[in-house]
Amino acid sequence: MPSIPFSEIDRRIKLFQTALMKKGLDAALIVHRVDLYYLSGTAQDAHLFVPAAGAPMLLVRRSFERAREDSPLELVAPLKSLSKIRDLIGSAFTGRFSSLGMELDVLPVNNFHQYQALFPNAGIHDVSPLIRETRMIKSDYELNLMRRAAELNDSMFNSVQDILKEGMTEVEFAGLLESFYRSRGHQGLVRVRSFNNEVFYGHIMSGTNLAIPSCSVGPTGGPGPNASMPQGAGLKRINAGEPISIDYVGIVEGYMVDQARTFFIGEAPEEFLRIHSLALEIQDAVAGNGKSGASAEKLYDMAIEMAASVGPSVSFMGYPSPVPFIGHGVGLELDELPVLGKKSRHVLKEGMAIAIEPKFIIPGKGLAGIENTFVVGNDGMEKLTNFGDEIHVLNW
Repeated sequence: MPSIPFSEIDRRIKLFQTALMKKGLDAALIVHRVDLYYLSGTAQDAHLFVPAAGAPMLLVRRSFERAREDSPLELVAPLKSLSKIRDLIGSAFTGRFSSLGMELDVLPVNNFHQYQALFPNAGIHDVSPLIRETRMIKSDYELNLMRRAAELNDSMFNSVQDILKEGMTEVEFAGLLESFYRSRGHQGLVRVRSFNNEVFYGHIMSGTNLAIPSCSVGPTGGPGPNASMPQGAGLKRINAGEPISIDYVGIVEGYMVDQARTFFIGEAPEEFLRIHSLALEIQDAVAGNGKSGASAEKLYDMAIEMAASVGPSVSFMGYPSPVPFIGHGVGLELDELPVLGKKSRHVLKEGMAIAIEPKFIIPGKGLAGIENTFVVGNDGMEKLTNFGDEIHVLNW
């Protein structure tokens, strides 16, 4: 059986072809693994040639057998060497093309020069925005997988009370939760599109580690285990009376949800409860106003205005350098469109999947905040990740 039904792949191809026509492009050559999977149903080493009109052709370097099993596309051929790609395309596409789209946001420069040499008469244009905008609105098929990912995450959070123990290190705790995930089919790798960004399951941090600056593009990052991997869980031991943040990504068949919860061993200080309550108010306001037709920038501005009431001693969305967003699209990648952020041009549409994450850093103490994944509807957002939003206090 194909990994994705033909009807779903056909719908996506047609949407992308419409975007190519509007852009005035003759064809596109897709090489990025996530986009390949989205448009062909396989993540094998391959190229997908998509004419603006007509049937697409999947050219597979390895494994051809696996790609044939995965993909429902009819035109699938082996590609013995990159130099043969032009001849194989010519055998299926008789028209001449003077413009070729490629994913220039992720394509290495050396590879780009190779394709330029292979197609000297075609101008190569960036189609990454077209693909990302096509992927921005999720189908019922995609949302069903994301709901299953949310169920996986909810069960993972339910297991915390049986796994977390005072005195264990962050990485030890992370490993136990990741074992829970893996035993239920989690793929481990969290795909991101941004250059040089890497995510392994997500982030677990506690106490003062929650306020450590890192290379992470999110509001928190943590120290990581060493300078080579400077984000996420570190070697610090988890103590009673400090916040423990689990910011993990549930994934089913490539589709993900982003979710964060805060736990305390023993009572949570009043300061954290008060600020967490404000974070929930911001989340609910954004979700309630985040209906089809809403401005992403105005939702961000509303969140910033609400967060100002906490006072100058607490930093909203990161410390010491806050990130300029409070929400981001999720799907096959963690950093999809739209972005609820400063100067965002996006207008919300039904079917967009967005992680909303209002988070406050209390320097020297930790974090108070929340993250959930939502789906945009005509009357607001539907929350997919349903484990309780409150701060969770563990007293055994």
